[in-house]
Amino acid sequence: MIVHLHLVRHGQTTFNRYNRLQGWSNAPLTDKGLADADKAGDKLRDIDFAAAYCSDTTRAQTTAQRILDINEQNGHKRPELHADMHFREQYYGYFEGQDMNVAWWAAGAPHGAPTYNAIIEQYGLGATKDFLKEADPFHDAESDEEYWQRIEGGYALIANNQALHDGDHVLQISHGNTLLSLMHRFAPEGYDLSERPANGSVTCFDFDTAQPIDRAFTVASYNQ
Repeated sequence: MIVHLHLVRHGQTTFNRYNRLQGWSNAPLTDKGLADADKAGDKLRDIDFAAAYCSDTTRAQTTAQRILDINEQNGHKRPELHADMHFREQYYGYFEGQDMNVAWWAAGAPHGAPTYNAIIEQYGLGATKDFLKEADPFHDAESDEEYWQRIEGGYALIANNQALHDGDHVLQISHGNTLLSLMHRFAPEGYDLSERPANGSVTCFDFDTAQPIDRAFTVASYNQ
């Protein structure tokens, strides 16, 4: 069974505006963030969604509800919204709410990579998670392994949804680093992943629910 996932990055929050790490933190949407959500809703107004998922953060739930409002106003049946912690952004532990440049310097500088992009270029995206956990004095930040174990649990929830059928469309409200992580793991060559997904952007995957997770996703579009 293949379902079509429409992953929307939530609208801009105050932490996005202030360039602060925002994983499990719960900063509210700005006025621009509400407009981001409405813009995504307008893009998706003609899609008939069979299901909708988001993380249990306020920014994701608010974005989802505004998209579903627009979708319903355009004549579509409104699916139940499933909010679950498995769909949360990467957990940054001690560095939650920290200025991003300061946090990534703390993570990468001991390894000779003082910025987020430098860590990726020298060590790969997974190292951004492992280095941040290492730099966290409490070691509460998620490692790459811990992160993927949780994220894969979220997609197991979708795969096990008995109400879904082959060809159905599913809305999922996602997060910036999670979208990048999915793209780094599953995208073929040719995508510019130096460009972060914008708030309110739409990324589409075909999800083969019968396949093991490493072969389950095909990228249809990124950061639209």
